[in-house]
Amino acid sequence: MQTLDLDGRIFSLHRASADDVPEIAALLADDVLGREREGSDLEPYRRAFDRIDADRNQLLLAVRDDSDRLAATMQLTLMPSLSRGGATRLQIEAVRIDASTRGAGLGSALFGWAQDWGREHGATLAQLTTDAVRVDAHRFYERLGFVPSHVGFKRPL
Repeated sequence: MQTLDLDGRIFSLHRASADDVPEIAALLADDVLGREREGSDLEPYRRAFDRIDADRNQLLLAVRDDSDRLAATMQLTLMPSLSRGGATRLQIEAVRIDASTRGAGLGSALFGWAQDWGREHGATLAQLTTDAVRVDAHRFYERLGFVPSHVGFKRPL
């Protein structure tokens, strides 16, 4: 287990376990977009967790504060690619910071940790997608050095 120390406030980072799934699902649902697209039935989340946990290229991160409360989560995916000279990409998704923890620097520290983790696992490029309406998140990612270089498209299947 690794930790982040933010002005004496300690956060522990660990690979999520099946026991974390209910809290992670609740954190995913606790925002404007999440309220509309996340569900209350935990079974689909548990099935998805099992698939993520079995994949060596995936890390579902659970971040707990010193009271053992879930403070944040993110999913990291290592994506081997033929493009960019056979580069491995670090895809960062499903980032959520608990509302009571926002503004404390945890998001910035967590992204720094994630990028270090990606480098340690051979990634040479970090990328993420974010919903077009998340203007505050866009500013945050740009402050971290991410550049809005592509236009993404999605389609339900």
